[in-house]
Amino acid sequence: MSGTGADAAAAVRVVSVTFNPGDELEAFARSLADATSRPVTLVLVDNGSDPSVVDDVAARYGATVLRPGRNLGYGAAANLGAREGEEPWVVVANPDLVWHAGALDELLAAGARHPRAGSLGPRILNLDGTLYPSARAIPSLTQGAGHAVFARFWPGNPWSRAYRRQQEVVEASEHAVGWLSGACLLLRREALAPLGGFDERYFMFFEDVDLGDRLGRAGWQNLYVPTAAVVHDQGASWRERPTAMIRAHHRSAEQYLHGRYAAWWQAPLRWAITLGLRTRAWWETRGR
Repeated sequence: MSGTGADAAAAVRVVSVTFNPGDELEAFARSLADATSRPVTLVLVDNGSDPSVVDDVAARYGATVLRPGRNLGYGAAANLGAREGEEPWVVVANPDLVWHAGALDELLAAGARHPRAGSLGPRILNLDGTLYPSARAIPSLTQGAGHAVFARFWPGNPWSRAYRRQQEVVEASEHAVGWLSGACLLLRREALAPLGGFDERYFMFFEDVDLGDRLGRAGWQNLYVPTAAVVHDQGASWRERPTAMIRAHHRSAEQYLHGRYAAWWQAPLRWAITLGLRTRAWWETRGR
């Protein structure tokens, strides 16, 4: 899958962070061949303890395997895979997604059209064909926190309704947004490198929100490209470790929102965010 010489400038580095994957990893690698006509360097960063599936897929699809020796978390492992190369474009993608034919080429074409696009994301479909909300605004004080805290046990709350209305508008066409889902991102190395990649303080979840926020502050766009599509079995990891995943998600949400509202006079707000998110995490994991 890799190219050399004259292909180097056109090459794409595809990084996927694995943790004891199943058959979905082969489906990911197989579909990648039809996603682009460009030379690809596929890098699997293995955070897990069982090498069998990763080594088998790597041997059959010409991938490079990096093993840090411990679970670095998603963002740190993605950074490890990205910084090893010099390709102008880096893809960070979950191993449990399948590329539609030509999807990566669509993202690359959009990147060529929009030189200030630092990150580009495809339309992400769930297994049942429904649309996953992968292109979003940076969480605001009211909408972001309100949706995060109340969505599960008060689905009709005004913050979640506003969030869903915003998604309907954004998903209709190619559009710059606040941040894009880290399940599948095309990143311009020129934009990524000065920022140091993902913030490794986030072990899992919200590293994509933080990166989109920092790219925007640095003058880059986060571009949603619905003509490119992937299918994501996003429930795979949640089904295997639901309690751990729920708690990790809420810890990262708390970390991100505390960082955005860090002023001393916002301390009561941070306390409220902590109380709300920890209550929601307890509610969702009770009895598990």
